Amino acid sequence: MRRIAFLFASVLLPLACPVQADEVQSEAPQSVVRVNVTNQPWDFGRPWGKRPPYSRRAIGTILPDNQVLVTAELVANANYVELETAEGGQKVPARVEVVDYEANLALLKTDDVAFLKPFKPLELTHAHIGDTLSVWQLENTGTLLVTKGPMTTAEVTRYPIDDAALLVYRMTTPLQFRDSSFTLPVIKDGKLAGLVMRYDNTTNNAEILPAPVIEHFLLDAKKAPYEGFARIGITSSPTRDPQFRKYLGLDASTSGGVYIADVQQDGPAAQGGMEQGDVLLQIDGQAVDQDGNYRDQEYGKVGLAYLFSTKHFDGDKVKCIVFRKGEKKELNVTLKHRPVESYVVEPYIIDRAPKFYVLGGLVLQELSRQYLKEYGNDWQKKAPENFVYFDHQQNELFKNGPKKIVFLNRVLPSEMTVGYEELSQLVLTKINDMAIQSLDDVPKALAHPINGLHKIEFDGEPKIIFLDAAQVEAEAASFQKKYRLPELQHLN
Repeated sequence: MRRIAFLFASVLLPLACPVQADEVQSEAPQSVVRVNVTNQPWDFGRPWGKRPPYSRRAIGTILPDNQVLVTAELVANANYVELETAEGGQKVPARVEVVDYEANLALLKTDDVAFLKPFKPLELTHAHIGDTLSVWQLENTGTLLVTKGPMTTAEVTRYPIDDAALLVYRMTTPLQFRDSSFTLPVIKDGKLAGLVMRYDNTTNNAEILPAPVIEHFLLDAKKAPYEGFARIGITSSPTRDPQFRKYLGLDASTSGGVYIADVQQDGPAAQGGMEQGDVLLQIDGQAVDQDGNYRDQEYGKVGLAYLFSTKHFDGDKVKCIVFRKGEKKELNVTLKHRPVESYVVEPYIIDRAPKFYVLGGLVLQELSRQYLKEYGNDWQKKAPENFVYFDHQQNELFKNGPKKIVFLNRVLPSEMTVGYEELSQLVLTKINDMAIQSLDDVPKALAHPINGLHKIEFDGEPKIIFLDAAQVEAEAASFQKKYRLPELQHLN
């Protein structure tokens, strides 16, 4: 399922799909609107500019307080958002009021209060395995197309951003392609059970962003500033292997427990006293099994991330019992959201321009997963291997720095960079003998040239290159004009 990263790419289904589960109603319910968005992402290969704009259409769900719920993917890097009645004809501009790219949810609002007056807000409801769910789509005429199917599972899995693991519902249903299909509401008994997040047209399986996650988001959205979903800051491994359990000192009286393979430095678990090598046995009285699951009253066996991130909020305290060196210890952990800026390799950079610094033609950037995704959907195979490795293992590799990985993206040829034109994908380590911890260090390092030269060091070949400091400064304006760059640097 993870190979389908975005709904818009996967919901374009052939019309030959079976349609026996579809029902066409004469009128669209007064609880949904069309949402039209013009998106324009930044070009991370040429970070001073944007890619051409494109349009997306979706179905937004009306909630109380005149709010419209959609997925965050829909409004990522949006230049313009508007609401449109189901049958068309009436449109009003809207804005993104709250967005959480990790939970893939966004709330829209319009200043035209009269536009939403005829609509009836939908209430939320939880769904369970075996329930019949309905996916709503709109025909071009505004009539409602309803496709039904059973809910098959509820489990914790990765969301489109890839770093966030939250609850999803899964259902089987033969969706057809229709306009406005980027975000689709999922209904149970006339109430909103979730939003279609991903769809696999080869298996007819849909992943649903579920009501519990939406409820958490809506409660957080009432606070200012928006806090986001909490994390505990651990990586765990199963303890099913009897020999591994024996090595850890777990006796027959202890049936469960998951191994703590890594603890995020200065994260909630670390601050609460949890250590690598601990075996996590309980959270707030909930027993943890050998795979890192607990038994939820509503959904049965689900991953611990649901307990930490959805059933608790930023700032909540949880009592953890761990097994360490033959003894059980009780720890109190305060859960916190992890800001995206705290990552060495940021998992996403959306709605803001990437940082860059053009030094005499050397284009310097900070490594991010957004940059890696410039290599396409299979970026994990096509992007530079060391960069992918840095992204996957950053929590283990960079505990003592750097804060960010600065690298040479490309070289724009000029008289200042003769002989360096083919250099790219090199990790920058020092400028003028000053260690570079982030791109913000570059201007400070450039203030101290060595014997009139900028000495630039890389973790790769060549190890060192030199630029004439006076020439770089003298020709900066003409270089910028030659390449028609809006600016030579974008930092904070």
